[in-house]
Amino acid sequence: MRRLRKYLPLLGTLCALGALVLAPGEATARARYGLTLCAQMIVPSLFPFFVLSALLRQLGLPGVLGRLTEPVTARLFGLGGAGASAFLLGITGGYPLGAATVAQLRRDGALTREEGERALAFCNNSGPAFLIGAAGSGVFHSRGAGLLLYGVHVLAAVLVGMLLAPRARPARRAARAQIAVADFSTALPEAVRASVEAVLTVCGFVVTFSVVTGLLDAFGVLGAAAGALSSRTGAELHFCRALLTGLLEIGAGLGAMEELAPTAANLALGAFLIGFGGLSVHCQTAAVLADTDLKGARHFAGRLLHGLLSALLVLLFA
Repeated sequence: MRRLRKYLPLLGTLCALGALVLAPGEATARARYGLTLCAQMIVPSLFPFFVLSALLRQLGLPGVLGRLTEPVTARLFGLGGAGASAFLLGITGGYPLGAATVAQLRRDGALTREEGERALAFCNNSGPAFLIGAAGSGVFHSRGAGLLLYGVHVLAAVLVGMLLAPRARPARRAARAQIAVADFSTALPEAVRASVEAVLTVCGFVVTFSVVTGLLDAFGVLGAAAGALSSRTGAELHFCRALLTGLLEIGAGLGAMEELAPTAANLALGAFLIGFGGLSVHCQTAAVLADTDLKGARHFAGRLLHGLLSALLVLLFA
């Protein structure tokens, strides 16, 4: 059994290679779709925020927010004040900006490892551009639906942070690691360079999971799984298809919801998928954490809890 588990990744990769050979047209079309999604939405919405977040961090924002907000963040989340910058950038910039900010704060020593892993659970969030524009106006054809999804998304993030906070309020540390403040002429080029690298990584995962989703669809795997889930639960076929697709890639999952009416149940599904983020977002997060000592287990648990809370809140408010 252990030997089989060892070779499963290799077997899966060989199956993917075979699928590419057997369905090159579908793979090319889905890759083109992923690249179009990156060009039209991912890069325009994420890149400016990546540059801005890197610039603000290098110019000393975590230190300023740390001094101002530490009493609040310590009481609510059991975090040092520097975590406020990760939360703020996460709810304004979108995936995986919050995780990237947490990772950098950990490298700078502004967060302990335990604080950083808890921060990952609620600071890595979707942004208003995606929720209001793509999900609200684009999928549900309603800006109001997008505003509801965004409000619920932020509220769920706060609740996750509070639920995962340590029961005993941590003692304030007398001395925190000092984050060096760079000169603007040095900070700007470095911010642009790092942001280009980060956005290319995000786009790589978006295209990869778009191709994976397309191949699963081409060979009938996704359709068969959706049909089986629909027959067992009584849910609408399009609903089940959107759920399974969104668990892999959030953009494709929401795209599959365009044929669904903006009912409370469908909005709750959208809220869950956005809160969970899909495996693509979890892979993007793993990439930005690669050179840190932070583990992704709490991030996964936090995203799952966030998705469930978001769905419940939508059902409550809608």
